[in-house]
Amino acid sequence: MSKDFPNVEFDAELLDNTCLKIVTDPTPYNDLVLVMPNLYGDILSDMCAGLIGGLGLTPSGNIGDECSIFEAVHGSAPDIAGKALANPTALLLSSIMMLQHMGLNDHAAKIQKAIFDTLAEGKVRCYFPPTNAGQLANLLPR
Repeated sequence: MSKDFPNVEFDAELLDNTCLKIVTDPTPYNDLVLVMPNLYGDILSDMCAGLIGGLGLTPSGNIGDECSIFEAVHGSAPDIAGKALANPTALLLSSIMMLQHMGLNDHAAKIQKAIFDTLAEGKVRCYFPPTNAGQLANLLPR
């Protein structure tokens, strides 16, 4: 592939080393495109999501030649369905990416400002599913 794109630099790195370096200092990765198998990408993206507050804050976009798909990374979260605990931030951030991709930057900027203003108020909290019965008991009404 590098023969077809001689201006693109290639480097190889083991995933565990990449994870350590990103957790320690993500700055060198700011302007890089990381290409890897699906499982490695899933591991790396989940780790990065944890660094910013969890999957509820992580948008995603899959850009193709003929179509593009924008979605929240976290999936459907059936364990919290109907409990008024869902965090719409990832889906809203994904919609911003979609609007920017479509060239609707003014609309994207308005949604982004509303999200950032809301987060800056400090009144919102993210939901993290309980990992044990004691944590679950603390979430149930008394």
